[in-house]
Order: sequence, then structure tokens, then C-alpha cells
Amino acid sequence: MFPASDSAGHARGRLLRSKWLEPGFLVILVLFAFLASAAVSVDVVRTTYGLKSDEATYVSMALSIAHDGDLAFQRQDLTRFWRLYQGGPEGIFLKRGQEDDRLHYGKAFIYPLVAAPFVGIGALNGLLFLNILLLAGVFCCTYAFASERLPPTSALLTASGFLGASAAPIYAVWLMPETFNMSLVFYAYFLWLYKEVRQPALNSESFLGSRTSDVLAAVLLGLVTFSKPSNLPLIFPLLAMVFWRRQVYHGVTIAIVFAVVVGTGFGLTALTSGDFNYQGGDRKTFYGHYPFEDGQANFETLGNSMTTNTLPSDPGNKSFVGQLGRNMVYFLAGRHFGLIPYFMPGIFMVIWALWRRRQLEFWHLLIGLTVVGTAIGLLALLPNTWSGGGGPIGNRYFLSIYPALFFLLPKGSSARPAFVMWIAGALFTAQIMVDPFVSAKRTWQHSEQGLFRFLPVELTMVNDLPVRLDQHPVRSHIRYGQDPILSLSYLDRNAWLPDNARIWVAGQTRGEIVVRVNPPLSELLVTLRSPISNRVKVNAGHSTHTVEMVPGRPVNFRLPVSGVYAAGAQNFVLSIETDNGFVPSLLDTNSQDHRYLGVALELAGIPEPTGDLNNQDSP
Repeated sequence: MFPASDSAGHARGRLLRSKWLEPGFLVILVLFAFLASAAVSVDVVRTTYGLKSDEATYVSMALSIAHDGDLAFQRQDLTRFWRLYQGGPEGIFLKRGQEDDRLHYGKAFIYPLVAAPFVGIGALNGLLFLNILLLAGVFCCTYAFASERLPPTSALLTASGFLGASAAPIYAVWLMPETFNMSLVFYAYFLWLYKEVRQPALNSESFLGSRTSDVLAAVLLGLVTFSKPSNLPLIFPLLAMVFWRRQVYHGVTIAIVFAVVVGTGFGLTALTSGDFNYQGGDRKTFYGHYPFEDGQANFETLGNSMTTNTLPSDPGNKSFVGQLGRNMVYFLAGRHFGLIPYFMPGIFMVIWALWRRRQLEFWHLLIGLTVVGTAIGLLALLPNTWSGGGGPIGNRYFLSIYPALFFLLPKGSSARPAFVMWIAGALFTAQIMVDPFVSAKRTWQHSEQGLFRFLPVELTMVNDLPVRLDQHPVRSHIRYGQDPILSLSYLDRNAWLPDNARIWVAGQTRGEIVVRVNPPLSELLVTLRSPISNRVKVNAGHSTHTVEMVPGRPVNFRLPVSGVYAAGAQNFVLSIETDNGFVPSLLDTNSQDHRYLGVALELAGIPEPTGDLNNQDSP
């Protein structure tokens, strides 16, 4: 007979082998094989529609490490990038180096460093493969954790819903560290918390059941904090839990390991570039022309300064509490960056945990407080750019915080909560995931229809709205009128760009335009024209005016304006809704206009008498 310890070890081995043969892991294996095959075979540049956001910097960094073994930008790096993209690295961030013949990258190096072996083997396909591999690992962690709290079918639905019914998978087609950062947090929290929920049969001195897993979790959290410092609070629940259990030596070890990893990252940055802050110093971004492009192109004469040595602020807005309150609403339910439309499963997980609050442990409370505190910190410190900037899908700064919400999962037996999670999240994200490559490139497109239209527009973030990326034609920051000049940003394609002073709105639809102006307006003078009978509703903030149009007879009225002051101007959404429409070419055979039109709109702003910038209503 075997000794008792050997029998227990064999039993644990059989249990572990049986877990890996569960249907959930087989689903993960099949899905990974399919997506990985696609990742290594597609034409990445054409399939992903070229560069997006900060891809130029990270792709160039990974290529530089893979082929040159350094993090310096030189002429060969520009040539190599040009060969792949048939164009220059649009939007690349570079810093002045210590040597005249090379520059350094103005981003964290950890993701390109990890990606370099994949890039060396598969070029850009290697980057895409890495993201798929990371997502597969996340799926394994979520399913393994959920299977300890729920039956297998419910666990599979919950794990897949938390990822698939959110905007998280869309970032896998971005050749940037967003998926990498999110995955590291998932892995770290799994290493920390799996021992808290595992079955008693797994209660052993195995790696996942030991304190060593906490140390590795600290390493991963240190890496993700170096990659994006806003992730710093994620280490606090782990430390608080350890010290609450009076494991002082273990807690000190974790803190030291975390600090060493973060410090090493910034130290290596200083060693290679001469500056601890990879976003500080003499840092620029380049479009159209690049250093080393020709004999006249150099760092001094090209590019736009993009140094980030201090936190941005909104000095003209004296109502900090009011702005924070508005941002909290936007953070939760904003049309472009809110948690409800893009991370609904996380909201559902919070509700689920509160519903089963009697089952919650101390670490549930620590995670919840950390997520809330991190969110408030982002809103307070980055009031006009808390989504990460660049018009992303959803809040990319929150993406790496999102994994923490999964570990609020309570015990249960029913699959109904998982079904509800899937349905609620998919109502927003299904249209995004139908064609992820198009959605990732045209980040403004999905919010033009569906349930998104019922959500508020983030008026504190008008300079970062996704519509700014739409260049065909340019639909944002269009100058209109005189004294004062209005800046118009079209949120949909239900209205046409100004033709002289006239803006046509489509028939039987609602067009929305963000108006930005300084000095702020007290009223808006509106003129409507239509050759047909029509019912038109115009809204500006809290004020609505409905007009019954008579064919050929213009209507003039004044509409009180309420808006939000942010980033140096008053901002409000102008909404125009029409009940009827016509086609000019069908009314007049001489017309070549085949549009379906509803009403023509002309605007003139009436400034506030006092010019008080801060006397604005919330949206």
C-alpha cells in the first residue's frame, strides 16, 4: 500500500488532471487555436486598418529590441517601420537621447520587451499572437477561479461573459500594452486569491497554495504599475490582507518586491534615456515628418512637444466638486467612456456581490474600496482626460482595473446571473465585436446608434471624444459663425457639415452636435427652414423648443443654453429632431441633391452679459 501522503498526492494529481479536462478548458483550447491561427496568418497592417492611437511607438520599440537589441530610435528603425507600413510612424513619441545620433522612446518599455521574441519570429503577427495568448491565459484564470465558486456550466458562462460581454477583447487587436496590462492584473489577482477559494483537496503546499504565489503577484503588479502608474493602488488589497492577518514578514517581503520591480523599471529607463520619467524631459510626438527622414529632418526642427512632468489641470474651472460630480456620472454611464456600456459585467459583478453580501470575505471589501478609490483618484487628478486620451473605445485607463471586479464573484449554483450578465453587456458591445478590426479603428462609429444614444455625452472630455479621429470628412471642432465663433463636433451622420451658415439635418431622425464656445452663451438664436410641413424639436442642455413648421416659412426663436465649462470653454449638446423629410431632387427635377432632408438650421450665439464661465448647469 502507498503511504498516506503518497495517496493524498495521487488524489490531488487526479483532481488537477480532471479539472483540466473540464469542458471550460476545452472550450478555451479550441477558441485559442482558432484565434491564434488567425493571428499568425492575417496581413496585420491591412486587416487592422493601419496605425491606431500609440501603436507607432510600441511597434517601433518592439522591432528595435527584437532586431537591434536596444531601445534607441535611429535611421534603421525608421526604415524598418516604413517597410512594414509603407509610411512613417504617425504619432510616435520620442525623447532626446544622450547621443546625437539616436533618440529614445517616450513610453514604458516592458510590453515591447516581452513582445520582442514574438516580433522577432513573426513580426507584427507576433504582436497579435501575443495578445491572443495573453487573453487565453486570462480566460483560464477566470474559469479556474469561477469553477471554485460555481458549477461548471455557470462558471463557463460567467468567465466568458465577464470578458466577452465587455469591451476588453477589442483591445487585443491594438498593438499596444492594454491587453498586456489587463492580463497581468488578472494573473496577479488569481495568484493571490485562488488559494482563498480553492477546494479543500487542493489545500497543500503547492505553488498556488503557498505564499510564493503572493510574491509573484507582487512582481506582476509591479510590472503593470511601471507600465501605467495609475495601477499603483492595485497592490494595496494584497498588502492590507496580509498585514490584517498579522503576517508582517510576508507583508514586508511583498512590499519590498513590489517596490524593487517598479524602481527597477524606472531605473532602467533612466539608465537608457537619462530620465526616470519616460513621459518627461524633452519629449515630442511626430506626424508627417520624422527625425532621420532626410538631411534636414531632426528632433529640434520637427514634432510637437508632449512632455508630461506634471498632472494636467483645468484652471478655469473653479467648481472642483461640481466637475467631480459630473465626471462620476460620466465615468459610470458616459456614452463614450462609461462603465455601463463598456464594462457592464463588472457592474453586474458588484451587484451580484452585494446581493450575496453575507458570503463576502474581507478581501472582497478591500477590492471594492480599491476600485472605487482608484476611480475617484482618476477623476480628481485627470478631470479632462480620465479615459486615457486619444478617443478609445471605453475607458482604457480603467481596463487594467477591470480585472479586480471579477474577483468579487460570490458563491452560487444558478446559471441565471451569468445569462443576465451576457445579455446586459451584449446589448452594448455586440455591435463592437461583430467586426473588431473596424471597431478598433473607427472608435466613433458604434456610438452613433443603439442604446448608446440614450447615454449622456462626456462634456468634460470634449477634446478626447472619438469623433475627433474621424477625418473623412473632418467632423470635429468645425468653426461656425462669428462673435462668438462656435466650435461644432458632429456625434452622428444625421446632420451635414455647414453649407455657408446653413446646417441641414436629415428627415425623421435626431442629429446631435457638441457645441463648444468661449465666452459662454446665455442663449442660442435659432433659425429653422423647411420646404415641407414638419415638426422639429431643438434641445440645448436642459432647454427644449418644439416648432410646427409651415412650408417655406422660416421660424426664429431663442433657446436658453445650459452647459458644462471644461478645458477652457462652455460645452453643450445641441439636439435637433425631425418628424418628416423630403428629397430635393424629387421636389424639383432641376435639383441634383438626393439627400433625405428634414430641416435647415442656422445658429448665432448670444454671450452671457457677465461672461461668468463657472455659472453652468450640469448635463
